[in-house]
Amino acid sequence: MPVYINPTDAKALIVQALENVGVTSPNATSVAHALIQAEIDGQPGHGLARLAAYIDQVTCGKVIGDAVPKVETPKPSVCKINAELGFAFPAMDKLVSLLPAMAKAQGIALGTVYRSHHFGQAGYHAERIAKQGCIALIFSNSPSAIAPWGGNTAIFGTNPIAFSCPRQGVPPLVIDMSLSKVARGKVLLARKKDAPIPEGWAIDSQGNPTTDANAAIAGSMLPIGDAKGAALALMVEILSATLTGALYGYEASNFFDTEGGPPAIGHSVIAIDPSVSGTFIAPLFAERLEALFSTMCEQDGVRLPGERRLRQRDRVLEKGLALTDAAFKELNDLAHPKKSL
Repeated sequence: MPVYINPTDAKALIVQALENVGVTSPNATSVAHALIQAEIDGQPGHGLARLAAYIDQVTCGKVIGDAVPKVETPKPSVCKINAELGFAFPAMDKLVSLLPAMAKAQGIALGTVYRSHHFGQAGYHAERIAKQGCIALIFSNSPSAIAPWGGNTAIFGTNPIAFSCPRQGVPPLVIDMSLSKVARGKVLLARKKDAPIPEGWAIDSQGNPTTDANAAIAGSMLPIGDAKGAALALMVEILSATLTGALYGYEASNFFDTEGGPPAIGHSVIAIDPSVSGTFIAPLFAERLEALFSTMCEQDGVRLPGERRLRQRDRVLEKGLALTDAAFKELNDLAHPKKSL
Protein backbone atom coordinates (compact mmCIF):
# COMPACT_ATOMS: atom_id res chain seq x y z
CA MET A 1 0.00 0.00 0.00
CA PRO A 2 1.33 3.47 -0.79
CA VAL A 3 2.09 6.02 1.88
CA TYR A 4 0.37 9.35 1.24
CA ILE A 5 2.15 12.58 2.18
CA ASN A 6 1.34 16.23 1.67
CA PRO A 7 3.70 17.59 -1.03
CA THR A 8 4.53 20.57 1.21
CA ASP A 9 5.65 18.20 3.97
CA ALA A 10 7.72 16.22 1.47
CA LYS A 11 9.41 19.42 0.28
CA ALA A 12 10.28 20.32 3.84
CA LEU A 13 11.96 16.94 4.34
CA ILE A 14 14.00 17.39 1.15
CA VAL A 15 15.10 20.86 2.24
CA GLN A 16 16.14 19.48 5.62
CA ALA A 17 18.07 16.61 4.04
CA LEU A 18 19.98 18.98 1.76
CA GLU A 19 20.64 21.57 4.45
CA ASN A 20 22.08 18.77 6.62
CA VAL A 21 25.02 18.54 4.17
CA GLY A 22 25.54 22.29 3.75
CA VAL A 23 23.25 23.21 0.86
CA THR A 24 21.98 26.76 1.33
CA SER A 25 18.30 27.24 2.07
CA PRO A 26 17.50 28.95 -1.28
CA ASN A 27 19.25 26.21 -3.24
CA ALA A 28 17.67 23.42 -1.19
CA THR A 29 14.23 24.96 -1.69
CA SER A 30 14.76 25.21 -5.45
CA VAL A 31 15.79 21.55 -5.64
CA ALA A 32 12.89 20.47 -3.44
CA HIS A 33 10.31 22.22 -5.63
CA ALA A 34 11.65 20.50 -8.75
CA LEU A 35 11.89 17.02 -7.24
CA ILE A 36 8.41 17.12 -5.76
CA GLN A 37 6.90 18.50 -8.96
CA ALA A 38 8.40 15.53 -10.80
CA GLU A 39 6.73 13.19 -8.30
CA ILE A 40 3.43 15.05 -8.62
CA ASP A 41 3.64 14.79 -12.41
CA GLY A 42 4.25 11.04 -12.29
CA GLN A 43 7.93 11.26 -13.26
CA PRO A 44 9.68 9.56 -10.31
CA GLY A 45 12.90 9.10 -12.29
CA HIS A 46 13.39 12.86 -11.89
CA GLY A 47 12.02 12.92 -8.36
CA LEU A 48 12.96 11.54 -4.96
CA ALA A 49 15.05 8.78 -6.54
CA ARG A 50 17.66 11.50 -7.19
CA LEU A 51 17.92 12.84 -3.65
CA ALA A 52 20.39 10.35 -2.15
CA ALA A 53 22.78 10.82 -5.08
CA TYR A 54 22.47 14.60 -4.81
CA ILE A 55 23.41 14.41 -1.14
CA ASP A 56 26.38 12.12 -1.81
CA GLN A 57 27.60 14.45 -4.55
CA VAL A 58 27.36 17.53 -2.33
CA THR A 59 29.26 15.68 0.39
CA CYS A 60 32.12 14.74 -1.95
CA GLY A 61 32.22 18.15 -3.68
CA LYS A 62 30.86 17.05 -7.03
CA VAL A 63 28.02 19.56 -6.57
CA ILE A 64 28.66 22.89 -4.84
CA GLY A 65 25.82 23.25 -2.38
CA ASP A 66 26.25 26.99 -1.77
CA ALA A 67 26.84 28.01 -5.39
CA VAL A 68 25.22 31.24 -6.55
CA PRO A 69 24.40 31.38 -10.29
CA LYS A 70 26.15 34.20 -12.15
CA VAL A 71 24.04 36.00 -14.76
CA GLU A 72 25.33 37.85 -17.82
CA THR A 73 23.26 39.59 -20.52
CA PRO A 74 25.71 40.14 -23.40
CA LYS A 75 22.87 41.22 -25.72
CA PRO A 76 19.31 42.43 -25.07
CA SER A 77 17.95 39.08 -26.25
CA VAL A 78 20.59 36.82 -24.72
CA CYS A 79 20.95 35.65 -21.14
CA LYS A 80 23.98 33.56 -20.13
CA ILE A 81 24.09 31.89 -16.71
CA ASN A 82 27.03 30.17 -15.05
CA ALA A 83 25.63 27.62 -12.59
CA GLU A 84 29.00 27.68 -10.82
CA LEU A 85 29.05 23.86 -10.59
CA GLY A 86 26.03 23.90 -8.30
CA PHE A 87 22.58 22.42 -8.78
CA ALA A 88 20.89 23.25 -12.07
CA PHE A 89 17.59 24.30 -10.52
CA PRO A 90 18.63 27.66 -9.02
CA ALA A 91 20.22 28.63 -12.36
CA MET A 92 17.12 27.53 -14.27
CA ASP A 93 14.88 29.41 -11.83
CA LYS A 94 16.87 32.54 -12.59
CA LEU A 95 16.64 31.96 -16.34
CA VAL A 96 12.89 31.29 -16.17
CA SER A 97 12.42 34.55 -14.26
CA LEU A 98 14.39 36.61 -16.80
CA LEU A 99 13.83 35.18 -20.26
CA PRO A 100 10.10 35.83 -20.88
CA ALA A 101 10.49 39.59 -20.33
CA MET A 102 13.46 39.60 -22.71
CA ALA A 103 11.42 37.73 -25.33
CA LYS A 104 8.52 40.15 -24.98
CA ALA A 105 10.88 43.09 -25.44
CA GLN A 106 12.76 41.62 -28.41
CA GLY A 107 10.30 39.11 -29.88
CA ILE A 108 12.58 36.17 -29.18
CA ALA A 109 15.28 35.47 -26.58
CA LEU A 110 17.94 32.85 -25.93
CA GLY A 111 19.02 31.72 -22.49
CA THR A 112 21.95 29.40 -21.82
CA VAL A 113 23.22 27.69 -18.68
CA TYR A 114 26.63 26.09 -18.38
CA ARG A 115 28.75 24.43 -15.66
CA SER A 116 25.49 22.84 -14.59
CA HIS A 117 24.03 19.56 -13.34
CA HIS A 118 20.90 17.42 -13.83
CA PHE A 119 17.96 19.78 -14.46
CA GLY A 120 15.15 17.29 -13.98
CA GLN A 121 12.01 17.47 -16.10
CA ALA A 122 12.65 19.69 -19.10
CA GLY A 123 8.91 20.31 -19.24
CA TYR A 124 8.95 21.75 -15.71
CA HIS A 125 11.01 24.69 -16.95
CA ALA A 126 9.20 25.02 -20.27
CA GLU A 127 5.78 25.14 -18.62
CA ARG A 128 6.84 27.95 -16.30
CA ILE A 129 7.88 30.05 -19.29
CA ALA A 130 4.60 29.31 -21.08
CA LYS A 131 2.67 30.42 -17.99
CA GLN A 132 4.30 33.82 -18.55
CA GLY A 133 2.87 34.02 -22.07
CA CYS A 134 5.75 32.75 -24.18
CA ILE A 135 6.41 29.69 -26.31
CA ALA A 136 9.38 27.78 -24.91
CA LEU A 137 11.88 25.37 -26.45
CA ILE A 138 14.34 23.71 -24.08
CA PHE A 139 17.38 21.52 -24.76
CA SER A 140 19.88 19.89 -22.42
CA ASN A 141 22.75 17.48 -22.77
CA SER A 142 23.59 14.92 -20.12
CA PRO A 143 26.29 12.33 -19.35
CA SER A 144 26.88 9.86 -22.18
CA ALA A 145 24.12 7.29 -22.65
CA ILE A 146 23.43 7.00 -26.42
CA ALA A 147 25.89 5.78 -29.04
CA PRO A 148 26.05 7.45 -32.47
CA TRP A 149 23.93 5.44 -34.90
CA GLY A 150 25.89 2.38 -36.00
CA GLY A 151 28.18 2.49 -32.95
CA ASN A 152 28.05 0.82 -29.54
CA THR A 153 29.89 3.32 -27.32
CA ALA A 154 27.78 6.03 -25.72
CA ILE A 155 28.76 9.57 -26.76
CA PHE A 156 25.58 11.63 -26.37
CA GLY A 157 23.34 11.92 -23.36
CA THR A 158 19.64 11.11 -23.45
CA ASN A 159 19.45 14.84 -24.27
CA PRO A 160 15.90 15.91 -23.43
CA ILE A 161 13.81 18.31 -25.50
CA ALA A 162 10.76 20.17 -24.22
CA PHE A 163 8.23 22.47 -25.84
CA SER A 164 5.47 24.44 -24.19
CA CYS A 165 3.02 27.06 -25.39
CA PRO A 166 0.44 29.13 -23.53
CA ARG A 167 -3.29 28.53 -23.81
CA GLN A 168 -6.20 30.71 -22.74
CA GLY A 169 -7.92 29.64 -19.55
CA VAL A 170 -6.27 26.23 -19.28
CA PRO A 171 -2.76 24.98 -18.45
CA PRO A 172 -0.13 25.27 -21.18
CA LEU A 173 0.51 22.49 -23.66
CA VAL A 174 3.72 20.70 -22.64
CA ILE A 175 5.68 18.22 -24.75
CA ASP A 176 8.64 16.69 -22.91
CA MET A 177 10.78 13.82 -24.15
CA SER A 178 14.22 12.37 -23.90
CA LEU A 179 15.87 11.17 -27.10
CA SER A 180 16.34 7.65 -25.84
CA LYS A 181 13.40 5.30 -26.31
CA VAL A 182 12.82 5.69 -22.58
CA ALA A 183 14.39 8.02 -20.03
CA ARG A 184 17.62 6.61 -18.61
CA GLY A 185 16.19 7.22 -15.15
CA LYS A 186 13.82 4.29 -15.74
CA VAL A 187 16.78 1.98 -16.30
CA LEU A 188 18.46 3.32 -13.17
CA LEU A 189 15.28 2.70 -11.19
CA ALA A 190 15.17 -0.87 -12.55
CA ARG A 191 18.78 -1.37 -11.48
CA LYS A 192 17.96 -0.05 -8.02
CA LYS A 193 15.09 -2.57 -7.76
CA ASP A 194 17.21 -5.37 -9.31
CA ALA A 195 14.51 -5.70 -11.98
CA PRO A 196 14.88 -6.45 -15.72
CA ILE A 197 14.14 -3.87 -18.40
CA PRO A 198 12.06 -4.51 -21.54
CA GLU A 199 13.90 -5.55 -24.67
CA GLY A 200 14.33 -2.67 -27.09
CA TRP A 201 15.39 -0.10 -24.50
CA ALA A 202 19.15 -0.63 -24.64
CA ILE A 203 22.16 -2.55 -25.92
CA ASP A 204 25.15 -3.85 -23.96
CA SER A 205 28.75 -2.77 -24.48
CA GLN A 206 29.13 -5.24 -27.39
CA GLY A 207 26.08 -3.82 -29.16
CA ASN A 208 23.76 -6.72 -28.32
CA PRO A 209 20.16 -6.21 -27.13
CA THR A 210 19.85 -6.58 -23.36
CA THR A 211 17.20 -6.75 -20.65
CA ASP A 212 19.80 -6.42 -17.87
CA ALA A 213 19.78 -2.92 -16.36
CA ASN A 214 23.46 -3.13 -15.36
CA ALA A 215 24.47 -4.16 -18.88
CA ALA A 216 22.35 -1.34 -20.28
CA ILE A 217 24.09 1.23 -18.10
CA ALA A 218 27.47 -0.10 -19.25
CA GLY A 219 26.31 -0.10 -22.86
CA SER A 220 24.00 2.34 -24.62
CA MET A 221 20.40 3.43 -24.56
CA LEU A 222 18.69 3.13 -27.93
CA PRO A 223 17.50 6.40 -29.48
CA ILE A 224 13.92 7.11 -30.49
CA GLY A 225 13.46 6.75 -34.23
CA ASP A 226 16.78 4.92 -34.64
CA ALA A 227 19.11 6.98 -36.88
CA LYS A 228 16.77 9.99 -36.77
CA GLY A 229 16.83 10.01 -32.97
CA ALA A 230 20.61 9.76 -32.92
CA ALA A 231 20.77 12.76 -35.26
CA LEU A 232 18.48 14.71 -32.93
CA ALA A 233 20.74 13.80 -29.99
CA LEU A 234 23.66 15.29 -31.94
CA MET A 235 21.64 18.45 -32.59
CA VAL A 236 20.84 18.84 -28.89
CA GLU A 237 24.47 18.19 -27.95
CA ILE A 238 25.50 21.09 -30.18
CA LEU A 239 22.80 23.43 -28.89
CA SER A 240 23.33 22.67 -25.22
CA ALA A 241 27.07 22.00 -24.99
CA THR A 242 28.92 23.44 -28.00
CA LEU A 243 26.84 26.63 -27.98
CA THR A 244 27.03 27.16 -24.22
CA GLY A 245 30.64 26.12 -23.60
CA ALA A 246 29.58 23.19 -21.39
CA LEU A 247 31.13 19.72 -21.33
CA TYR A 248 29.97 17.17 -23.88
CA GLY A 249 28.14 14.09 -22.66
CA TYR A 250 31.21 11.90 -23.10
CA GLU A 251 33.26 14.37 -21.02
CA ALA A 252 30.73 14.70 -18.21
CA SER A 253 30.72 12.58 -15.07
CA ASN A 254 27.73 10.52 -13.97
CA PHE A 255 24.76 12.18 -12.24
CA PHE A 256 24.35 9.24 -9.86
CA ASP A 257 27.74 8.50 -8.32
CA THR A 258 30.64 10.29 -6.66
CA GLU A 259 33.25 9.44 -9.29
CA GLY A 260 34.98 12.26 -11.16
CA GLY A 261 34.46 16.00 -10.99
CA PRO A 262 31.28 18.01 -11.52
CA PRO A 263 29.36 17.07 -14.70
CA ALA A 264 29.41 20.71 -15.89
CA ILE A 265 26.82 20.13 -18.63
CA GLY A 266 24.67 22.77 -20.36
CA HIS A 267 21.13 23.79 -21.22
CA SER A 268 19.70 26.13 -23.86
CA VAL A 269 16.29 27.78 -23.76
CA ILE A 270 14.51 29.72 -26.51
CA ALA A 271 11.51 31.88 -25.58
CA ILE A 272 9.23 33.31 -28.26
CA ASP A 273 6.58 35.99 -27.83
CA PRO A 274 3.65 34.74 -29.96
CA SER A 275 2.22 38.25 -30.21
CA VAL A 276 4.95 39.23 -32.69
CA SER A 277 5.04 36.03 -34.74
CA GLY A 278 4.81 37.22 -38.34
CA THR A 279 1.47 38.92 -39.04
CA PHE A 280 -0.27 37.24 -36.12
CA ILE A 281 -1.27 38.82 -32.87
CA ALA A 282 -1.72 36.97 -29.60
CA PRO A 283 -5.54 36.53 -29.69
CA LEU A 284 -5.35 35.04 -33.19
CA PHE A 285 -2.53 32.73 -32.12
CA ALA A 286 -4.70 31.47 -29.27
CA GLU A 287 -7.73 30.97 -31.51
CA ARG A 288 -5.75 29.12 -34.17
CA LEU A 289 -4.09 26.97 -31.53
CA GLU A 290 -7.43 25.85 -30.08
CA ALA A 291 -8.79 25.17 -33.58
CA LEU A 292 -5.87 22.79 -34.15
CA PHE A 293 -6.42 21.02 -30.84
CA SER A 294 -10.16 20.71 -31.43
CA THR A 295 -9.61 19.17 -34.85
CA MET A 296 -7.13 16.68 -33.41
CA CYS A 297 -9.43 15.62 -30.59
CA GLU A 298 -12.41 15.01 -32.88
CA GLN A 299 -10.81 11.63 -33.56
CA ASP A 300 -11.55 8.89 -31.05
CA GLY A 301 -8.53 7.94 -29.01
CA VAL A 302 -6.61 11.18 -29.57
CA ARG A 303 -5.46 13.15 -26.56
CA LEU A 304 -3.16 16.11 -26.23
CA PRO A 305 0.32 15.55 -24.82
CA GLY A 306 0.43 16.11 -21.08
CA GLU A 307 -3.18 15.20 -20.28
CA ARG A 308 -2.09 12.25 -18.14
CA ARG A 309 0.22 14.57 -16.22
CA LEU A 310 -2.66 16.94 -15.47
CA ARG A 311 -4.85 14.08 -14.25
CA GLN A 312 -2.01 12.94 -12.01
CA ARG A 313 -1.80 16.44 -10.50
CA ASP A 314 -5.51 16.33 -9.71
CA ARG A 315 -5.09 12.99 -7.92
CA VAL A 316 -2.27 14.41 -5.80
CA LEU A 317 -4.40 17.43 -4.87
CA GLU A 318 -7.16 15.07 -3.77
CA LYS A 319 -5.18 12.38 -1.96
CA GLY A 320 -1.65 13.63 -1.43
CA LEU A 321 1.57 12.33 -2.92
CA ALA A 322 1.75 8.53 -3.04
CA LEU A 323 5.15 7.09 -2.09
CA THR A 324 6.26 3.53 -1.64
CA ASP A 325 7.20 2.46 1.88
CA ALA A 326 10.84 2.35 0.80
CA ALA A 327 10.77 5.85 -0.71
CA PHE A 328 9.01 7.28 2.34
CA LYS A 329 11.52 5.66 4.70
CA GLU A 330 14.49 6.83 2.62
CA LEU A 331 13.20 10.40 2.57
CA ASN A 332 12.77 10.45 6.35
CA ASP A 333 16.14 8.80 6.93
CA LEU A 334 17.86 11.38 4.72
CA ALA A 335 16.14 14.25 6.50
CA HIS A 336 16.80 12.79 9.97
CA PRO A 337 20.00 10.73 9.74
CA LYS A 338 20.97 8.71 12.76
CA LYS A 339 23.98 10.11 14.57
CA SER A 340 26.94 7.77 14.79
CA LEU A 341 28.11 6.95 18.31
